[in-house]
Amino acid sequence: TAGDLKAAGALTVLLKDAIKPNLVQTLEGTPAFVHGGPFGNIAHGCNSLIATRIALKYADVVVTEAGFGSDLGAEKFFDIKCRKAGLKPACAVVVATIRALKMHGGVAKDELKRENLLALEKGFVNLERHVETLRKYHVPVVVSVNRFSSDTEAEIALIKRLCSTIGVECVMADHWAEGGAGATDRARVVVRTIADKPSDFRPLYPDHMSLWDKTRTIAQEIYGAEDITVDKSVRDRFAELEKEGFGRFPICVAKTQYSFTTNP
Repeated sequence: TAGDLKAAGALTVLLKDAIKPNLVQTLEGTPAFVHGGPFGNIAHGCNSLIATRIALKYADVVVTEAGFGSDLGAEKFFDIKCRKAGLKPACAVVVATIRALKMHGGVAKDELKRENLLALEKGFVNLERHVETLRKYHVPVVVSVNRFSSDTEAEIALIKRLCSTIGVECVMADHWAEGGAGATDRARVVVRTIADKPSDFRPLYPDHMSLWDKTRTIAQEIYGAEDITVDKSVRDRFAELEKEGFGRFPICVAKTQYSFTTNP
């Protein structure tokens, strides 16, 4: 330990400012707070509450990233961070790509640059499921598609039509090529959505639900499981934790960063 090395005091001095978020800026001067980056597959998958609260003091709209899809980052952002902080998100944006959806539709990686409307439509069920997951939290949803130069007009028209069939607005984003100017359409759609569709945000499960039932709720509602089963020792540990006063805590699920199904 640091104490064994007689370095605890020196490390404390070095780290005393680490609790403060780093204020950085984009090439265009847009401010961004960087503070904490816990991976969504093992932790809560979003930045610190300190950084978010500071940002909310300085901007009308704060965008915060929740990594690894709706099943990881968003679920944990909503059920852990927002719950503990009392935050109420106004809108959720799902970032998708046509390439990824074609891959979900069975296209090999080296074939993704070719137009394939059948695969895109087949793979759309993945995006549809992410939208469905976010709606469980009663927040309005927008789909933002990061455009690749290989995306065709027919593919873009198809994904917009498919999104309209599930009642969600789809906007293309070109910030990879044009910087902020390439994301202005997305920004306008988000701001309009916030104004026109008030959020009624609520977590997936209440604080007073048992730890076992919270875990089952996440498995069933987010991952589509029929039920959960564990060794008796795990159930006993849950009971111990509840006796020790931890029963009102949210559940943080550790899993791979891949999709909400093991079926390709």
